[in-house]
Amino acid sequence: MKQLLRSLFGSFRDLAPIIVVVLFFQLVVLQQPLPNLLQLLVGLVLVVSGLTFFINGLEIGLFPVGESLAHALARKGSLSWLLVFAFVLGFATTVAEPALIAVAEEAAEIAALDGSIEPGKAAEEAYAAGLRLTVALSVGFAIVLGVLRILKGWPMHWMIAAGYVLVVIITAFAPDEIIGIAYDSGGVTTSTITVPLVAALGVGLASSIRGRNPVTDGFGLIAFASLTPIIFVMIYGMVVH
Repeated sequence: MKQLLRSLFGSFRDLAPIIVVVLFFQLVVLQQPLPNLLQLLVGLVLVVSGLTFFINGLEIGLFPVGESLAHALARKGSLSWLLVFAFVLGFATTVAEPALIAVAEEAAEIAALDGSIEPGKAAEEAYAAGLRLTVALSVGFAIVLGVLRILKGWPMHWMIAAGYVLVVIITAFAPDEIIGIAYDSGGVTTSTITVPLVAALGVGLASSIRGRNPVTDGFGLIAFASLTPIIFVMIYGMVVH
């Protein structure tokens, strides 16, 4: 019980700056009372509770699972299975990201209104599904690339620099309608589901390999997962548009 109360207080403390900013602009700058005060308080309680359970769930479940799977696959010594697991993990966690689903649906709706795709529910759903699958494939590829970097000891800064050079080059040829969506796709992929499992995979893998440091080698997979969707989505836009 004490641990739960401590976690709830910690979540409230983390949310306190947001609450203070909202109250300041509402009461001091706009000089207006808070609308639906009871509803806001109920919502705040739900947010604090949800954040507390989410963080505890990560610590109890997702992080240990990701690390244990990485340890087991490394001990098994099968590179092919490790790469398959890395790709499937990146693909599955990304395709289920709520943020990506919301952005894909919004992008499909705007594309239909703009005339970039045919109007209609079927065309919008096909566009959104294609965008989601493209981003998920790109993240799967990114995790495979990150795992290979950990195994081989490749320098991450050169790989990231080369990736962004490629982004700039493709941006020059991509249609304007897709560039903004592509850049946003790099952000929505690294959200609540993807980050914990991918980070745990990297740390667990680096901890299992002789000569690798979990601090210097275990992190960096998220950077690849943010970079590759930009490239893949712009290529997808060039094909679709």
